[in-house]
Amino acid sequence: MIYNISGVILAGGAGKRFNGTTKATIVVDGKTIISRILDVFRIIFEEIIIVTNTPEEFTGFADNCIITGDIYLNKGPLGGIHSALNEATRESVFIVGGDMPFLDKEIILNQIKFFERNYCECIIPSMGQNIEPLHGIYKKSVLVSLEEYLRLDNNYAIREFLRVIDICYFPVEDSEKSRLAFTNINYPSDLRYLNKDRD
Repeated sequence: MIYNISGVILAGGAGKRFNGTTKATIVVDGKTIISRILDVFRIIFEEIIIVTNTPEEFTGFADNCIITGDIYLNKGPLGGIHSALNEATRESVFIVGGDMPFLDKEIILNQIKFFERNYCECIIPSMGQNIEPLHGIYKKSVLVSLEEYLRLDNNYAIREFLRVIDICYFPVEDSEKSRLAFTNINYPSDLRYLNKDRD
């Protein structure tokens, strides 16, 4: 069990591509995505935070979880990261998107070990040319820079914010296992292809 890092699920989002359905509540392989994430998180993290602006959707999943909402609204995932850092009682947070149904415990634990060996504010997985900011570990010290960034009229893409903090990249082998672990559901068509591939 990890006690110095909070596990955080960014479960918000307008769900515009899913006719208003929050992606974390979508069912994949018979279970909601939020349940699948929590199954992994509860093995690893002592403190779990769900960031959502519709907390009523998660009351059935949130036993022993902290539920919090965005302080800065309409800032995308950066607003969720800010709220998580603000709410967490641990020195760092491990952040995932609420649309990632196939998290891999081994990859997460290896990323935490890498984080403990490196002196960076943020650890982001990299697989080939791709990076995964929503499978990242962020120190509480990031909060000062992020607060300042959100107050300005900036581009609120996570990748733009990463330019202003000290980050290290955690190299991940490009494999079927890794690609599955980083899979996120962006469109209804992703679900159809995913189900087809796993039949």
